[in-house]
Amino acid sequence: MTRSGLPDFDYVRATRPAEVVALLQERGDAARLMMGGTDLLVRLRDGALRPHVVVDVKHLPGMSDVRYDEQAGLTVGAAVTMNALAAHPAVQARYPLLVEAARSVASYQLRNRATLGGNLCNGSPAADTAPAALVLEAQMLLYGPEGEREVAAADFFLAPGRTAVGPSELLTAVRFPPPPAGAKGHYLKLGRNKLGDLSIVGVAVLGFADGTAPSGYRFRIGLASVAPRPLRPAAAEAVLADNPPGEGTFAQAAEAAMNGAAPIDDVRASAAYRREMVRVLTLRGLRQVWEGR
Repeated sequence: MTRSGLPDFDYVRATRPAEVVALLQERGDAARLMMGGTDLLVRLRDGALRPHVVVDVKHLPGMSDVRYDEQAGLTVGAAVTMNALAAHPAVQARYPLLVEAARSVASYQLRNRATLGGNLCNGSPAADTAPAALVLEAQMLLYGPEGEREVAAADFFLAPGRTAVGPSELLTAVRFPPPPAGAKGHYLKLGRNKLGDLSIVGVAVLGFADGTAPSGYRFRIGLASVAPRPLRPAAAEAVLADNPPGEGTFAQAAEAAMNGAAPIDDVRASAAYRREMVRVLTLRGLRQVWEGR
């Protein structure tokens, strides 16, 4: 049964990353970090979590900044909200796939609070920004007792609810390298309703010309909500790199993506339905990217 109200806890508004690390080392599992709070506050209210201290990290330097550089690419502070991310001119101009993913998260009202870092750090297989992070080959910037380190998006998601963030670390920013020249991308999401629902299946597709591939093109595919963690189906990407782009190749790649998925049955959809929708949405995404090149 759910509880009314929130449990008692100490609230700390952190101003320095070292302060956060010290609290995490001192309090361990009794401390929880908060950025947007859209997930944390619900779990507190429902009694799923009872921390002794909640550490608000969104006021740390750079946590709410969005910066773009032609050489380095895009750096997004972990506490940047989904609406702020989707509205940023540099993101709209150069990372439209990321805009689509951010705009697919929950409702407009929640996106005023929900953050990129929170969406990724929850470790949910259904996180809408995870497939975009995978195909854009993002780097996660973590700060901990040993200072700063980077983790590739491909190595960040470990299992449901688990990421590469260590017990005394926090995510401070996400770096997206400049997309390949001429790259086109789309994020396709299937939910039980059009707006505000968790994904039943999420598929990100990014395509670009590449003379090193036998086909002359490469496509990256990211999948959400169809395995214990977000993933890139390597077999499907290999089909696309090795064969001339077109309907036959796209259908073969979509089949390979479906075979690379490992979904479960739950209240939102059956595993069989999810697998079929991976095929359908991957094929649709490949067509859209190819037609929009």
